[in-house]
Amino acid sequence: MNNQPTFARITLFAVLVGSYALSGCGGDGDHGAGASGNTPQGGSGGAAVSGSGGGAATGASAGGASASAGGEGGAATGGGAPSGGTTSAGGEAGAGGATGAGGQDEFEPVTISFGTKLDPRAVVLEARALATSVADPSSPQWRAKGDQRRTYRFPAAGADVPYRVCVPNRWDGASELPLVMFLHGAGNDESSYLDQNAKQMVTLADQHGVVLVSPLGYNGAYGNFLRLPAVFGQPEEAEKLLAMVTPERVRDQELSEKDVINVLELVLNEYPIDRSAMFLTGHSMGSGGTWYIGAKYADYWTALAPMSGPFVQESGYPWDRLRDMPIFVTEGTRGTPSLTGSRELRDWMTAGGYAITYKEVDADHAGMVPLVLPDVFDFFDRP
Repeated sequence: MNNQPTFARITLFAVLVGSYALSGCGGDGDHGAGASGNTPQGGSGGAAVSGSGGGAATGASAGGASASAGGEGGAATGGGAPSGGTTSAGGEAGAGGATGAGGQDEFEPVTISFGTKLDPRAVVLEARALATSVADPSSPQWRAKGDQRRTYRFPAAGADVPYRVCVPNRWDGASELPLVMFLHGAGNDESSYLDQNAKQMVTLADQHGVVLVSPLGYNGAYGNFLRLPAVFGQPEEAEKLLAMVTPERVRDQELSEKDVINVLELVLNEYPIDRSAMFLTGHSMGSGGTWYIGAKYADYWTALAPMSGPFVQESGYPWDRLRDMPIFVTEGTRGTPSLTGSRELRDWMTAGGYAITYKEVDADHAGMVPLVLPDVFDFFDRP
């Protein structure tokens, strides 16, 4: 990712690893300290790595993301660390319009049967307005480099919400940067995975020259109502979960979805991000978030990499929006409750003509994360 990717436009499907707790594998609204079996350090990682390929795709495509050019954006307040600012070239957007390159509208209305009813375009416009309103280019932390713990005021939630952003230490302060957003699993927060294994993810991001962004997701699962046992291929289980959705859960999921987009727009407004190199990944519940946010807000993303969390269904999902998007799906084989769903998803997508890259490692649900992270960053980096 040190050079701008020039990926071939291919139909590669990658499972965004949504992090779910082993004891509930992605319960809604669980965040904070350590759900059992879900934290990265809690797994028994196996050394042997065995790859199994599904389709023929071999990398990430630069043609997947058609993001708008922003103007001056917002800085996060709280903790003394702003987040917002000047975006990459292409005109001023800020709070106005959601229009991509060439004047085409972005973020068309899309319905996902197992998610919120929020209009993606309205969510993006609201997030851009927020970023503009809190921008502070005079702050000494504006466009800072390194590993940063930040906070912003989330009006809809009436709370100060944390997020994490890591900017390559060798960045020259002007060049456009690729971006990787990571969505954590249930029972964790915006820092849990980034701090594990001697900050492996932070180190990988710095080595690959990408901005790493990790939102909290407020009190929900990024807008996706699915969790275990409602993995791919289990529509009856999905229906049972959806029948139990309460108004309180709906609100939490809406705020969770908005938090992700707020944080993304704060960073896009502050740093010059290469809009053709924006990637989304996550583990367990975060994998479900990757599937959900990846399709609903597909205009942002170049490629997806869901890990051990096939929280998506064949029906009620806009698969056409991912037809040309590279997707890298990874899974652990040691008693991982989502393994069957991941394999069914791989087979279904391969049969349907999606070029899916799929890999399994000899580890449990949590232990697979450190084994596949290097592959995820390499996948995003492929020319």
